[in-house]
Amino acid sequence: MTEGPQRPIAATIAVVFREGQVLLVRRANPPDAGRWGFPGGKIETGETIEQAAIRELYEETAIRGEALQTFTAVDAFDYDDDGGLRRHFILIAVLCRWCSGEPVAGDDALEARWFDLAELKDANVALSLNVSEVAWQATAMSRAS
Repeated sequence: MTEGPQRPIAATIAVVFREGQVLLVRRANPPDAGRWGFPGGKIETGETIEQAAIRELYEETAIRGEALQTFTAVDAFDYDDDGGLRRHFILIAVLCRWCSGEPVAGDDALEARWFDLAELKDANVALSLNVSEVAWQATAMSRAS
């Protein structure tokens, strides 16, 4: 294992639906550069999980949202070219309600757009690990509420 943080890094992801579609960004930076995932990033000191999700949502997409519920967490590993672990993130998923705005890539996102859930099963869409599973889990939660 290469030198890096001794502990996982807490980060958040915003899972946002509008008219049956989910918002994703194409990541510009590791981990998963070039892959589609949820808007998100590191939680800053003194910031709640929900505040971080809403801040990152806006910074990466120009979408305004409202945090509804924290619902799951997934691991994201960033490996160097030799396969050594550089960083380990714990991504805490927050279901958010879309309030306003249209997706515009910002901050560390290359692209931002709405996807039909069926597209997440398309082999031609390069998704980050667990994106499809988290989206379907969030869909079931949003329908139940």
